[in-house]
Amino acid sequence: MAIALFGRAARRAAHARAGHPAAAPADREPAARPALRLLTLNIAHARRQAQHQALLKAHTLRRNLAAIAAVLSRERPDVVALQEADGPSAWSGGFDHVATLASLAGFEHAFRGEHNPFSLGRLDLSSGTALLSRLPLVAPRSRAFQQSWRDTKGFVAATVESLALAGQAVDFVSIHLDFLAERVRRRQVDQLIDTFRGSDRPLVVSGDFNCEWGERRRCFDLLARELALRAAGFGGRPTFPAWRPLVRLDWVLLSPELDFATYRTLEDRLSDHLGVLAEIRWRGEAEGSGEIAARRAVSARP
Repeated sequence: MAIALFGRAARRAAHARAGHPAAAPADREPAARPALRLLTLNIAHARRQAQHQALLKAHTLRRNLAAIAAVLSRERPDVVALQEADGPSAWSGGFDHVATLASLAGFEHAFRGEHNPFSLGRLDLSSGTALLSRLPLVAPRSRAFQQSWRDTKGFVAATVESLALAGQAVDFVSIHLDFLAERVRRRQVDQLIDTFRGSDRPLVVSGDFNCEWGERRRCFDLLARELALRAAGFGGRPTFPAWRPLVRLDWVLLSPELDFATYRTLEDRLSDHLGVLAEIRWRGEAEGSGEIAARRAVSARP
């Protein structure tokens, strides 16, 4: 194991008027073509629905991680994007949560990025985002946003090649944006764009965006314009809070070469967020040529 330091017709029309992605039938049939399964989940430092992870014993945190691992084993995703994923940390049991999940759920490859700037000797607070994968994670990298002293957000990325995606090299990102300020989220999205502008590889960005589709002008429209990323036009529902979901904060976004075969929000209450599971298929250069050309034109700007 290699461990390294996002009437039916009437309902659709109403959904569109509310500023959501154009909806298609939720019971849309999966495509016959091969698809890669991606799951994204904010695991909330393994506290599940407790007020704070520091109030829990290590054995309780391990039990909560085992519950997450059981869902991963059941759903069999090829790639998992995690947020609020801890390394050995004084506030969450003192052990590596990502390595534990990888071992319990049988993922051979894992990478965690450290985004928490607080280091107090024996009281280190370790948290960030992570990727688990059944396929090799090539060139894994991490970026902490560090927009302010309190900023503990960032993203990790790695390149994956899968026969389910025509053997193409695709960049996968697990991202976590600020939960308080819209302007901070915009600056964080700018950092993501700076990282991937000019790349020829298709891109999958998933995680906890801490914003709904109604805030699309600040986040989603920017990602659509600069990187040609788009959300699924079907499936999905509110993801937060898990015990009574009211808002949709967790997303999977794809570049034009890729398409959604299925997309759904999981029911399992594993943290304060619900997970999102998407099956992704290769759309190809021909089908997405217009969007791909537009993305590359924007990426080529000085």
